Amino acid sequence: MSNKTKYSILTALVLIVFYGVNNYLDTQEKVENVTNGATVKTNTNQYFLPTSTTGQIVHHSGYSLSYSEPHEQAEWVAYELKKSHLSNADYKRPYFEVDNAVKTGAAHWRNYKNSGYDRGHLCPAGDRKYSKEAHDETFLTSNISPQNHDFNAGIWNRLEQKTRYWASKYDGVFVVSGGVLENGLKTIGEEEVSIPNQFYKVLIDNNNGNTKVIAFLLPHMESDQPLYKFVTSVDHIEQLTGIDFFSELDDTIEDRLEASSSYKGWSF
Repeated sequence: MSNKTKYSILTALVLIVFYGVNNYLDTQEKVENVTNGATVKTNTNQYFLPTSTTGQIVHHSGYSLSYSEPHEQAEWVAYELKKSHLSNADYKRPYFEVDNAVKTGAAHWRNYKNSGYDRGHLCPAGDRKYSKEAHDETFLTSNISPQNHDFNAGIWNRLEQKTRYWASKYDGVFVVSGGVLENGLKTIGEEEVSIPNQFYKVLIDNNNGNTKVIAFLLPHMESDQPLYKFVTSVDHIEQLTGIDFFSELDDTIEDRLEASSSYKGWSF
């Protein structure tokens, strides 16, 4: 056997070992994120996390999510938005990437290409500008849902901006966002990513021991109506989604908060 042949075989073996180790480490990281993510990596009260109807909760550094494989997107994305998180940092917009922590396989960004729909963030990049890592992490495909551009850039963006205003005013809020996932929705792409007909956002403020909640349910279309027109009860969103939002709260407090559709405690 020539030295050239021996060198080629040795190189091939090194490459096999290298990629094998990398694949093993990626798998271990995936298992860690999915199975051992019981502790949310932000300083969030864990009882604010909703229940998962899918059994697949993933914790990232800046947000947690429950992934719905039948709909190829998160049924909810949840995170704490503190006043200290708000920043005017101007990070370069990264490319979208598949979320490897989703054990059933997150949808590929190519499903959205030429679909006519935006890759709509559930946890907006604007809420995670306190670091480049947190900002870039919002561009994982588990954090997006198909949205009409006028809706995404319009009323949904208005609600995101208002959420940041409230986070500053109340020194932090806990946010849960998602599309209402149900049978029979239209889809895009080869993986049939569902297009929700409605999107929701639930906010809870637990500062100073005075817990209050406000919930929004938006039809998937642009609107120039004021945001308070879309305030609803958490109970109503739970009926639509099957998600239990604040199951770890005291039942008396939970029942009172979830039944209310009043916006008087919030400043518009």
